Amino acid sequence: MDKGRHGSPTLPVFLPGQRRPSVPAADDEVIREDFARYYQQHMPKLIRFVMRYGADPYEAADAAQAAFIEAFRAWHLIHSPAAWLRKVAFRQYLRQAPIPQEELTDDVPDRPAFSCPLDKVVLQEEEKRVYTALAQLPMKQRQVMAWHLDGFPTSEIATELGMQPHAVRQNLSRARAQLKELLGLTSGGAQ
Repeated sequence: MDKGRHGSPTLPVFLPGQRRPSVPAADDEVIREDFARYYQQHMPKLIRFVMRYGADPYEAADAAQAAFIEAFRAWHLIHSPAAWLRKVAFRQYLRQAPIPQEELTDDVPDRPAFSCPLDKVVLQEEEKRVYTALAQLPMKQRQVMAWHLDGFPTSEIATELGMQPHAVRQNLSRARAQLKELLGLTSGGAQ
């Protein structure tokens, strides 16, 4: 496997019709089970991660689902799934085009008929305030803060985002200060 710009593993790029490395049949079932477990445990976390960029829950779920679809195709090649999925989900979110407004002819169902990952991503009022404030940050600060809130250390954030560690720390510091102000938590406006 090739190393990326900062030494982290990158996935090979396959063109349409190009042969991909195969997985032995005996390992295929193990890989599927591993993927299914990972999906169940981490899908809600990935949705929340994308929401920290300003996505609404449905946009975030779409981006996270698209990232997991890409991950499934190369699951046996991914060595750091948490970071890989976040990068892909963020790109998917950025690619989402605004949906044109259509006139509905039927009633929209309240809930999908299947089990929806959004059921596990119920935000409390305080969380909604934080997500609204996060959406007001500049993109780089929002990006660094989203990774930080998911528990990634500064050094790994720097590697995954192609930044210098001091730039990550600086963006985190600025994001925290702006979030305190937006949420009214500064010394003069503490709630």
